[in-house]
Amino acid sequence: MPPKPLDYESINENVKRSQYAVRGELYLRASELQKEGKKIIFTNVGNPHALGQKPLSFPRQVVALCQAPFLLDDPNVGLLFPADAIAKAKHYLSMTGGGLGAYSDSRGLPGVRKEVAEFIQRRDGYPSDPELIYLTDGASKGVMQILQTIIGGQGDGILVPVPQYPLYSATIALLGGSLVPYYLEETANWGLDVNELRQSVNQARYKGITVKAMVIINPGNPTGQCLSEANLREVLQFCFEENLVLLGDEVYQQNIYQDERPFISAKKVLMDIGPPISKEVQLISFHTVSKGYWGECGQRGGYFEMTNISPETVDQIYKVASISLSPNVPAQIFMGLMVNPPKPGDISYDQFVRESKGILESLRRRARIMTDGFNSCRNVVCNFTEGAMYSFPQIRLPPRAIEAAKQAGKVPDVFYCLKLLEATGISTVPGSGFGQKEGVFHLRTTILPAEEDMPAIMDSFKKFNDEFMEQYEDHRGYSRM
Repeated sequence: MPPKPLDYESINENVKRSQYAVRGELYLRASELQKEGKKIIFTNVGNPHALGQKPLSFPRQVVALCQAPFLLDDPNVGLLFPADAIAKAKHYLSMTGGGLGAYSDSRGLPGVRKEVAEFIQRRDGYPSDPELIYLTDGASKGVMQILQTIIGGQGDGILVPVPQYPLYSATIALLGGSLVPYYLEETANWGLDVNELRQSVNQARYKGITVKAMVIINPGNPTGQCLSEANLREVLQFCFEENLVLLGDEVYQQNIYQDERPFISAKKVLMDIGPPISKEVQLISFHTVSKGYWGECGQRGGYFEMTNISPETVDQIYKVASISLSPNVPAQIFMGLMVNPPKPGDISYDQFVRESKGILESLRRRARIMTDGFNSCRNVVCNFTEGAMYSFPQIRLPPRAIEAAKQAGKVPDVFYCLKLLEATGISTVPGSGFGQKEGVFHLRTTILPAEEDMPAIMDSFKKFNDEFMEQYEDHRGYSRM
């Protein structure tokens, strides 16, 4: 009897090929252990509110009023909500054609897109066109729409940094394209080398792949580095020379934990360079409400801005967006509030600043606690998290541990991370899920656990790691670090 259409043998091969380690084997095992009553610390995904980060008061007040507009007619509304939240709710409701339950324009509410354009202009010092900004259900949906527009088949390649966020590898596989890796240099704090880019493009072309786009993740995920202005200039020059569209994943731009390398957008650097590059290089930039000090992951709000994209292609991207009818409307309002928050003099300004600064300062301290904690462990080395929400330590696994993993039918860092999970309840993601150099092993963890819990978590990790190394090191011929 032939297999049915949805039997495993019959389904789309691209679906089978795509992998998403952040919610993969480790996460599923952690979920099982949680059901069995074990306390699990889910550090596998950048999900701030799930790890105890409190939502900012002002945006929640505004969206609450938008969700329940009848509250605005209650004579006591001023006792429950500050006047500026009430005014903002009315402002956003006036943009919708029927409140939050109605579809919006497929590109998002025009008024919110205008606010995003004004935010970009303030940030970069260059004009931004609301017609070239699309609101999306999280940055991920925007990335998928753009890759869908670029990739026509296996011969189309996308340059992706390795280690990379598996959204890219999974989506490229799903669309039947080819991922072209370029390796970041761990010993240079995950620096980006243009010679490595050239080599990757030449190797891909030798295999018959047309490289069409390049992805940068700045600040980096999982690696946490911030690209310098000089590095961004080199990247844009490279894209100009090689005729590549640059996809700038800039979702962590609010998450900066040092002062030496502030976030600079690819758009600003592109415009600073001037013609012909500023007129020629095609750039799509992505942002979200899920990260920063907002952490509103479940709201699924994002945007992308298009630079130097032809009107005909913009029409096609609009068509792709319109197939989903409308991005979710509450998330669009969160995006409007993120790019246009309370201003000095507003009733809610002081509280907003106090809450947001408190979160960022705590994240900065947690980044340091985690980096120092990893570097105090045997056979573990870790670069400082300059930005984003993750730590990506290298675990130097002894040969006997690699052999034991092989016997268990596991990739070595999966083997290590599973042992860590069983022993401590800490759920991480193995470095192999992001890509890494042959014979080098990592894990990714978020820096998001509550600050007061962080020392105990790092102590628990250190105890496990040192016992693991003790068990698997061959003391006759394997030296300790």
